[in-house]
Amino acid sequence: MHDVAIIGAGPVGATLALALAGCGRDVVVLDPRARGATLRGDRTLALSHGSRLILERLEVWRELAKVEGAVTPILEIDVSQARGFGVTRLTAAEQDVPALGYTVSYVALQRALDEALDAAGVAVRFGSAARAVRGGPVAARVEVDADTPGAIEARLVAVADGAGAQVDGVGRDRQEYGQCALVASVWRDAPHGGIAFERFTPTGPIALLPERDHYGLVWTVDPARAAPLIAIDERAFLAELARAFGARVAGFTRVAGRKSFPLALERARSLVGPRIALIGNAAQQLHPVAGQGFNLGLRDAWALAQSVLDAPREELGSPRMLSRYAARRRVDRSAGIAFTHGLVGVFGAELPLVGLARGAGLALLDIVPPAKRAFARAMLHGLR
Repeated sequence: MHDVAIIGAGPVGATLALALAGCGRDVVVLDPRARGATLRGDRTLALSHGSRLILERLEVWRELAKVEGAVTPILEIDVSQARGFGVTRLTAAEQDVPALGYTVSYVALQRALDEALDAAGVAVRFGSAARAVRGGPVAARVEVDADTPGAIEARLVAVADGAGAQVDGVGRDRQEYGQCALVASVWRDAPHGGIAFERFTPTGPIALLPERDHYGLVWTVDPARAAPLIAIDERAFLAELARAFGARVAGFTRVAGRKSFPLALERARSLVGPRIALIGNAAQQLHPVAGQGFNLGLRDAWALAQSVLDAPREELGSPRMLSRYAARRRVDRSAGIAFTHGLVGVFGAELPLVGLARGAGLALLDIVPPAKRAFARAMLHGLR
């Protein structure tokens, strides 16, 4: 029987495994990928300053930053609303950090984490897809696919794969937003200068994130509009994007890689079950507004690692240990979900008085330093 089994060696599961490396615990990681492969194509991840600090502690950040084009710093974030007043701008200089956040290549990050796992001697069973996790009084049991003989038992099973194994005793709630995210790469006629834009419109937020020599676009649209926007020619698409963004950003010259996916809030009703802990997408999947979901998952992994390290071996997976982990994550997780969900609701409402309140809120945020610092700190580090 293992001390800890981790389901999923993606960025969140790998973060947990590296945080536990060398701690004297018997840790095994299960991942359906073949060694050296990725399950998804490359995409852009938005990392907060706090997530960078976690990766630095794991000695991953330095190697990742060496990869050409893998990391782009976000030096400023410009937040505004369409059809209304009120603008706020957050800067790294005001917060005394090198960057507010970063856009990172998923493939480059996964490769850096895989190399770190290998260097640390962490046991990763590639090609092992978990089908179900069943808790018990002494150990949890992980049933794997037919290509992997036998089952895995561990005092504690950490589930980091939100799309994989079914977890006994942990229900999930899903709320459809009735929206799609249209993502693409967009170029302008001027360098981005490390400035990100978040524009709230009647159909949902539009984000432009600096990425290498272009922007990563995340445009929230009605589902019926997503396919036509993907199908129209480049010139027509850029004209539609310019109309949606208004005068705040102009000069779009090129778009590539348009695709869309439906948006929903999905979360586990509990972070823990018998001998089981959930982290990352297994715990919650958020709307992409404000880029909070992935960073929340990394903080899940870090908090669970601290709970494991604080517990004697015989206490791993016990109700006492699991309750400590759940308590560590309660405020930050609840606030992150409420913040993201609230932004979607408040900035999607078209009532005149709501629009005035939004504008006043953005304006006050920009001119009241304590409020601005508190807002920025939540974006940088989450809530504890």
